[in-house]
Amino acid sequence: MHKLLEACPCCGGSLVISAVTCAACGTTVTGRFRMRDFCRLTDDQTTFLRLFVQRRGNLSEMEKALGISYPTVRNKLEEIIRALAQPEESGAQEPSRLREAILQQVATGTLAAAEALRQLSELGNAAASS
Repeated sequence: MHKLLEACPCCGGSLVISAVTCAACGTTVTGRFRMRDFCRLTDDQTTFLRLFVQRRGNLSEMEKALGISYPTVRNKLEEIIRALAQPEESGAQEPSRLREAILQQVATGTLAAAEALRQLSELGNAAASS
C-alpha cells in the first residue's frame, strides 16, 4: 500500500480524500473526507513523535535515544508543532513569510543553522516546482 500523498504532485495544493474502501469486503464510500492532522507529518516526524510518546515526552531521553543534541531534539519537536498548527485547507503559506520565520528562529537560537538550511532548501525546491 502506498503512503498517503500530502500535497498535489502537480501544483503542491491541498488534497481532499474522496473515497475510502473496506479492506475486508471491498465496499467503497465516496465523498469529501477530512485528513487527520497527523497525516500531514512526514515519515521522519511520525517516527520522532512515536519515540517521543514512548519516552513519555522526556527530551533528555530523546536526546540519548536519537544521539542528537538537546536543541536539535527541541527543534524537531517545534517543527512537528508547527506542522500540526497549520490550518488544514489553508494551502501553502507565502514563501517569503516562511523564509522570514525560519531566519527569525535562527536569530533567536531556537533553530540550528543546519536545520534552517535544510528547511530553506526544501522551501526553495517547493517554490521551484510550483
